[in-house]
Amino acid sequence: MIISLYDTLSKSIKTFQPQTENTATMYVCGPTVYDFPHVGNARPAIVFDILFRLLKSAYPNVVYARNFTDIDDKIFAAASDTGVSYQEITKKFIAAYKEDMRRLGVLEPSNEPRVTENINEIIKMISDLVEKNFAYVADGHVLFEVKKFKDYGKLSKRNQDEMLAGARVEVAPYKRNPADFVLWKPSKNGIPGWDSEWGYGRPGWHIECSAMSRKIFASTIDIHGGGMDLIFPHHENEIAQSECAFHNEKYAKYWVHNGHVTIDGQKMSKSLGNIIRVKDLLQKEPGEVVRFALISTHYRQPLDWTSESPSRARQSLDKIYRILMELIADGAMSLTKPNRNRIKDALSSDLNTPEALSAMFKISKEIKSTKKLEVRLELLQELRDGADLLGLLKEDPSAWFKSSVSSRLDENEINKFIERRNEARKNKDFKTADKIRNQLVQKNILLKDGAQGTDWELIEK
Repeated sequence: MIISLYDTLSKSIKTFQPQTENTATMYVCGPTVYDFPHVGNARPAIVFDILFRLLKSAYPNVVYARNFTDIDDKIFAAASDTGVSYQEITKKFIAAYKEDMRRLGVLEPSNEPRVTENINEIIKMISDLVEKNFAYVADGHVLFEVKKFKDYGKLSKRNQDEMLAGARVEVAPYKRNPADFVLWKPSKNGIPGWDSEWGYGRPGWHIECSAMSRKIFASTIDIHGGGMDLIFPHHENEIAQSECAFHNEKYAKYWVHNGHVTIDGQKMSKSLGNIIRVKDLLQKEPGEVVRFALISTHYRQPLDWTSESPSRARQSLDKIYRILMELIADGAMSLTKPNRNRIKDALSSDLNTPEALSAMFKISKEIKSTKKLEVRLELLQELRDGADLLGLLKEDPSAWFKSSVSSRLDENEINKFIERRNEARKNKDFKTADKIRNQLVQKNILLKDGAQGTDWELIEK
């Protein structure tokens, strides 16, 4: 199987070829854990989860690392504001992130390193950069000297003047060049830190991922991923410090970045009050609905989340689950191996999830229209195998439709309608029984009377 990916470094679609036969490696920048994850955090987790699944289908060994940044000034501020230790803050929000991602169907990576567990490796890497004269000590800080790396800017394709304009670059008097970035900084006034040869302090943001990835992979990574907002300065700086520290060895072979998530056309921000947390979405909809909505746009394009996004995703998934339910009713669930998989083909072409979803619906229509059992079973296997790569269609269809109603209408309330109807039928008050049935039909609920009693299901819209 040939997998192609857009490589940010070369600005081209490239055929993926791992450095080691039968083994693929991937490192993705994970969250800074000071708050609950929002839809912007969920998108890269889902995008790279699909890539992880795709790689696993093609290679016997896949090593995927996604880190937790558990040292950050925002974390320390949250701890100070709430009067707890920063460790309590990170413990709480790492657990929250893991739970939300689990409910979104995101597989656990092979490795989940934390900055606090890699301080010795970070200090060692900084020391090596100072010794090799790529970094210098100034005013209690250790800074990487950008001009010492001739290829600086090769990822973002911008010169230094452009990179300084509007970018997250701190101008400080102790810097030799405004573009020089911090590897180590002093910790004062109760800010947590660690002892080092440069004094009590903590690492800068960029050095953390370089040290953690080196510890896990020991050499060049096949794929390095993250959001497009990380291209500069974070990933640009990772390349510079890593390639200088490790004798110009290429840091990553392919760079893959996902687009931003906006809310009704606007950037998410606390000042606008438009941050949408994953946990709030999951109180209203199953994880598959949120996941579907977040992969409905190609990963490299911006994704605009609106109030209609969940309902559109829900309706789309309902159509496919309805077909699965009909197949179960027909007893057509023993599967046969297909000769092709159009969903997988779409994902192999630069993770084209819109095309993959389109293929899902095409296969579903073919299942519905064909009468030949053998063909239906082969199409069903193609659908299930492809959906598994997307992380979709994991639910039992009956449970799926009941969950869709319970998210809108309390299940206890439905049961009370059924009890009142049963009582009316017992008293031969069929007019009232029919009225109750019709009331539920208006709520898109169909009652089904059988030998075991009355059950219900959602009416397809």
